[in-house]
Amino acid sequence: MKHQMEMEKYVTKIMLELGVPAHLKGYHYLRKAILLSENDMEVVSSVTKLLYPEIAKCFQTTDQKVERAIRNAIEVSWTRGNMRTVEELFGYSARSGKGRPTNSEYIARIADKIHLDFKQQEIA
Repeated sequence: MKHQMEMEKYVTKIMLELGVPAHLKGYHYLRKAILLSENDMEVVSSVTKLLYPEIAKCFQTTDQKVERAIRNAIEVSWTRGNMRTVEELFGYSARSGKGRPTNSEYIARIADKIHLDFKQQEIA
């Protein structure tokens, strides 16, 4: 339980650093997606069949609304967020001219970072 709370706080911190606005529905869906993915990276390889339906069930909405809200939250953070943090995490940003990552790429990258950071904490 304590580990889960720490994980949720850490995900929230990263999302806010990336500039994902907390008032968007997609913020909450994205946080849930990252937490689920960190726990089981398999869900990222099948976002439409596994991840979106799971989140939709939790928030009593549809898979399509979850996908769209997450895409919107990522778009907002990609264009208006902290460019230095975005570049550190993804290796490029909106300024580099490359398009924003897909929902699954964005979720997987953050989930992987969190997984590695927590693993490093356990070792230390």
